[in-house]
Parts: sequence; C-alpha cells; structure tokens
Amino acid sequence: MSTDDDLLTGGAPVPAAAGPTAVATAAEADSSKRTAGPGRRARVLPYLLIAPSIAAFALLLGYPLYLNVRISFQKLDLAELVQRLTVFRGLANYRAIFSDSFFWSVTLRTVLFTAACVGLTMVLGTLIALLLDRLGKTMRLLLSVSLVLAWAMPALTATVVWQWLFDTQFGVVNWLLTRLGGDFTNHSWFATGLSTFAIIVAIVVWQAIPFVAFTLYAGLTAIPRELYDAIRVDGAGAWRTFRSLIVPVLRPLFMITAFLSIIWDFKLFTQIWLVRQGGPNRQTITLGIYAYQEGIASGHFGKAAAISMVMVLLLLTALVYYIRTMLRTQEDV
Repeated sequence: MSTDDDLLTGGAPVPAAAGPTAVATAAEADSSKRTAGPGRRARVLPYLLIAPSIAAFALLLGYPLYLNVRISFQKLDLAELVQRLTVFRGLANYRAIFSDSFFWSVTLRTVLFTAACVGLTMVLGTLIALLLDRLGKTMRLLLSVSLVLAWAMPALTATVVWQWLFDTQFGVVNWLLTRLGGDFTNHSWFATGLSTFAIIVAIVVWQAIPFVAFTLYAGLTAIPRELYDAIRVDGAGAWRTFRSLIVPVLRPLFMITAFLSIIWDFKLFTQIWLVRQGGPNRQTITLGIYAYQEGIASGHFGKAAAISMVMVLLLLTALVYYIRTMLRTQEDV
C-alpha cells in the first residue's frame, strides 16, 4: 500500500526514522536523475543545429582564405601558373609591398575614402530616418519608394547614370550649372583625382543611404512615445532629445550600420573601376583596385594575395574594435 512518502520518493524506500529532510533529499535525487538526460541533450542541440552553417562557412570562406594565405607566400606569376610550379618565397611578397611607397599612399587613400563614405552615409542616413519618423503617411510612402528604387538599382547601372550626369559634353550637371550663371561648358569632372573621387563618393553614399535610413527608422519606431513626452517635459529641445534619448537607445544600430558600411566601402571595387579604372594618373586607386591590377591585370598573383591579406587584417582590426565596443555597451546596459 502506498503512503505519501512513497509518492514523494517515487516508490524508493525511506528509513522509518527518516524525517521530512531525508524524504525531500531522496525526491530531489530522483528528480535530478530523470532530468539529467534531457538537460544534456538540450545543451548539445544548439551546436548540432549550427553545425551545418559552420561547415558551410568553413568550406566557402575558410578554404579560400587558406589558399589566399598560402599564395601570398609564393612566387606565382603567369609562368608558375602555366607550369603549375610552387615556388615559396616566404615573406618576400610582403616585404615588396611594405617597401613600396605607392602601397602606403594607396592604403591611406583607401582609409580616407572609406571614412568619407561612411561618415556621409551615417549623417545623411540618420537625417533621412528622422525625417521618415516625422513625415505624414503619404510623404513617408513616397520617400520610402524613392529610397527603395535607389537601393535596388544595380551598381553598374547607377554608375553609368552618374557618369552621364557629369559627362563633359552632354552632362545634365554642366548644363544646369551653366544655366544658373556659371561657365561649365565642356567642363571635365574626371580630370583630377579629387573631383573623380568626389563623384565616386556621391555614387556610393547615394546607394548606401537607404539601408542606414530604413534600419534607423525601424529603431525609431520602437522607441515609446512616452519617453519623448517625458524628455520634453524636462524642457529638452530637438538636439538634446537626439543626444540624450535617440543616440543612447539606437547606439547598437548606429554601430552595426557603421561597421557594415566600413566593410562594404573599404573593399569597394565596381564603382571605382567603372568610373576611371583608378585614373586619372592612378589617383583613385584603392587597395581593391590595386590588388586587381597586380593580380588579374599583371599576373602577379602572389603579390596580389599579399595585398588582399593586408585588407583582411585591417578589416579584422575593425572587427575586433567593433566586438569590444559592443561587449562594453552590453555591460553598461
């Protein structure tokens, strides 16, 4: 016949002299035995679920990266490629690029170009996100459609359109500035590296703004209106509201959009190559263009691999800084 103690202990015998403490201990031990198996499976299950993604990541990215690292230590020109020769040079490729002053000027130019693109993208994207948050339904829809069209346009098509806008003889920009009183007849916007870079920056920022604007606008819609009312009661104006409320709340979104923009703009190739192929006089060559010219165009694949590895290391440095900042932000929260 079962007793209450038998029900608590799952039928396990309990000494007659045992009190309530012994009964509770026996019940806990039996419960831990029953949950040990499912608990272990629950800990292993997440790793099993992400295993296919990790395997695909290692296959699609890890192996090509390994080959690139290996090639960067080889002398791999067209002769070695045709004859399938493996000639290891150690750090010779890295010494060659690090001792070249042109490489350092290209690296500095790439960093400045990336900073200009990311800075303008973040500022203009934030302003448009704030505008979307304040517009009425109709105007917000029209602006959103315009942003989507700019975002969806292929980079090749967008670059060709912008080249036509700034064309020397038939460009709309020259025509409009001349009509406004200036003398821009047959003015070449691609004659100098600075003006060429300015047009490339405009193309990149124009297509990058929608992503930042939509991301930040989604974050703005998640901020409760009660917080706006509370800070206005304290006498805060528009700038203080942005600095004291919007920036702290949207800091993770600001960081992730800025970091993604850094990755995209640092390795940019299409727009720069289509505008002037790194010209005029090699003044718009960035690291991506430089690696292409040394590798595909000139056949120095070992040197090109070394340049690309420098790009990877620079991006990894930015990634480490981003992760540390995100972890610090989470700790503050």
